[in-house]
Amino acid sequence: MNSYRERMSVQAARAADLLSQLATPVRLRVFAELVGCGGDGATIADLSARLDLPRAELGETLGRLVGAGLAAAAGNSVFRARTDVLREASLALDRVQPITALLHDYPKLRAFFAHGRLTGLPPTMSDRYQQIAELFARFLAVDGVLTEEEVNQRIAVVADDVAAVRRMLVETGWLERDRAGANYGAGRHLPRLHLV
Repeated sequence: MNSYRERMSVQAARAADLLSQLATPVRLRVFAELVGCGGDGATIADLSARLDLPRAELGETLGRLVGAGLAAAAGNSVFRARTDVLREASLALDRVQPITALLHDYPKLRAFFAHGRLTGLPPTMSDRYQQIAELFARFLAVDGVLTEEEVNQRIAVVADDVAAVRRMLVETGWLERDRAGANYGAGRHLPRLHLV
């Protein structure tokens, strides 16, 4: 879990740095204008006329965007947005999400996730419901007895509707709840992975 946190913290720090560069209204406006210019880009004079901003302020703003890797300057003083940097940061964050590696073995379930988070559950009587329950059983890797709070904390890493996922795991037999409803254990053994 520590290696995940370390990888996540590096990727999250990079993404946070990129987003912080766009957090000021002027930088965001300039970046958006550069995106709109596409491959043609724009000069400081062009941007000054389009955005009604002083050239000095634009020079400082473009310097920050170039420094962050969000824009590139050509030798002819034309600036272009680098949207690929944002895309790469987003993909890097997705790759280190804890459920991503498991989704490789359940490719048909990818539609139920976005950026490493569960976005919805399939219908309860479907094969996908059974498969997603198995995926979550693998993700939780229950070994021994867990309190409801511990189960909730593990589920919350990848799902917002913790109660629905916990209920699904109990209904499908992957988790067993004690009579008091306070503790949970593994309901059955996970089969060997098979490509779906």
